[in-house]
Amino acid sequence: MASNSRRIVTIDGPAGAGKTTVSRRAAGALGVAYLDTGAMFRGLALALGEGGHALPEATIDARLAAMAFALAGSGADTVLLVDGAPLPDAARTEQVGGWASNLAVLPVVRRRLRLAQQALGAATDLLAEGRDMGTVVFPRAPHKFFLTASPEVRAGRRMLQLAALGKPADYEAILAAIRRRDAQDQGRAEAPLVAAPDALVIDTSDLTEDAVVARIVAAAAV
Repeated sequence: MASNSRRIVTIDGPAGAGKTTVSRRAAGALGVAYLDTGAMFRGLALALGEGGHALPEATIDARLAAMAFALAGSGADTVLLVDGAPLPDAARTEQVGGWASNLAVLPVVRRRLRLAQQALGAATDLLAEGRDMGTVVFPRAPHKFFLTASPEVRAGRRMLQLAALGKPADYEAILAAIRRRDAQDQGRAEAPLVAAPDALVIDTSDLTEDAVVARIVAAAAV
């Protein structure tokens, strides 16, 4: 397992818990690469397009087998390369996020991407952010964290993110989407969203970003 020879830190949690920004900053402070595993699902979703989850399993498997993932840089400057190119901005939309969530319930997708993630962990020290990093992908990682927050807080944060980008946002629609994704992530048969038994659970609802980063860095630096 990659975590035996490489320095691996995992951060899991539901959408909107603050994982991405916190993970980037913590990776930088710890001097390791940052692996955004959600971006890997989004990359596949963008490649397959709307309804990609309904394609034959063999088609999805073949597309994944042909995809190459790599990391360039470290910390907040880490770039995930998909087939040699950075993930395009189009993959970061709410629509593609929904497609990615649909794909994430498929065992063939999770198995293929798990192997790709473990290969990245075998090649470099990293902080991996996702839904099942500490439970399935890197179960022997010495430092595991699970970030959470109430659905209402997470919806409010997403509203602010979209507003900062100048994009229209509907709070109730965002909240409903978060609850749907939570139910899907927690209820899927393969690798459901759950904190690893040995993970440090941090509720970020009432914590500043600085406070969350400080807790993670202090614990992972030991």
